[in-house]
Amino acid sequence: MLEQVKPPPRPRIIAVVNQKGGVGKTTTAINLAAALAVGGKKVLLIDVDPQGNASTGLGIDRAIRQGGSYALLAGDGELAALTLPCGVENLSIVPAVEDLMGADLEFSQTERREFLLRDALAARCDADTVFIDCPPGMGLLTLNALVAADAVLVPLQAEFFALEGISQLMRTIDRVKRSLNPKLAVEGIVLTMTDKRNNLSEQVSNDVRGHFGAVVFDTVIPRNVRITEAPSHGLPVLLYDFRSVGAQAYLALAAEFLRRSRMKKGAAV
Repeated sequence: MLEQVKPPPRPRIIAVVNQKGGVGKTTTAINLAAALAVGGKKVLLIDVDPQGNASTGLGIDRAIRQGGSYALLAGDGELAALTLPCGVENLSIVPAVEDLMGADLEFSQTERREFLLRDALAARCDADTVFIDCPPGMGLLTLNALVAADAVLVPLQAEFFALEGISQLMRTIDRVKRSLNPKLAVEGIVLTMTDKRNNLSEQVSNDVRGHFGAVVFDTVIPRNVRITEAPSHGLPVLLYDFRSVGAQAYLALAAEFLRRSRMKKGAAV
């Protein structure tokens, strides 16, 4: 009797979301994915932000992006065929293309428009973790990511309007969970662009921790010039300057991410 071969476990799908721009969302998606990949995990990054910054930040030239994540949403290509390697071992990407700019309008009348990405990701994928880098705002692309995801990772800049914005985002996540994706959970909040020399940054960080408690990651991402320089070279900061404070912060975040994932998996057993 032939032994049945078990299919590979389904990857965890994490949507990286913040409706506010300029908070380190794409930077966190790139560098957390790269840190996990450097540690031996197979990681897929899906760029659904029309700006395509995650794709550029990993050195993917626009000329080779093909149909990218737009084709994935439109059903014009299989996941494997649209996935490209990048300069980090174990890390691959489905890049963004300019056609995404009209996606909200183009797909607005499409049947099951909120489930386009989830249906596309039902195909076999050998990654351990899939990150979806979302555009700022709460349009159809971000909604598709929330419906497809198991959990949401929220990069949050330590600045004055942080709490107001994050409260609104949490309400949106709760509505999506109730109406479209009952399994959706909050993976955590990552404080970014922190500066211990800045009293306001410290105060906001303390307020966020006081309000959300253990949901907030212990690891914080500091302001660091190497983090901001790396994308212009098409590299995650780990490959641009491994010894930098920014690179070490993302390695620490990856380690904490894995610890939290193991704890959640154990609690679910």
